[in-house]
Amino acid sequence: MADEANRAAFIEIQGRMIEITGKLKQVQIQLRNKEGEKKRAFLTLEELRQLSDDANTYKSIGRTFFLEPKSVLMNEQEQKLKDSETAIASFQTSKEYLEKQRAEVENNFRELLQQDPGLARQIMSMTVM
Repeated sequence: MADEANRAAFIEIQGRMIEITGKLKQVQIQLRNKEGEKKRAFLTLEELRQLSDDANTYKSIGRTFFLEPKSVLMNEQEQKLKDSETAIASFQTSKEYLEKQRAEVENNFRELLQQDPGLARQIMSMTVM
């Protein structure tokens, strides 16, 4: 009876670990993408600041370029920078939360395996294909 309960608990914990790991990877990818977007916006702003105010500046829309005032492009890049910083902060919070959840699940695994050494031996004897 206890052996079946431990197996069910193991399967549940394993499912949670897979789910949390997948979410964590997804958040890390989103975080990396936003950091790249932030860097591009920052570099574009730096280049725009070096231009004179009367210089012709163009905005790319698809394969077409439209003449835009420098101030409009600067505002757009500043907004992208702010949005990216906000998103990065949000993703960092999510990442920290998921890492805490993963640590909890790992502790649950350890506790379960310490309670039932027979289950630990069964898991170790399984082959992954």
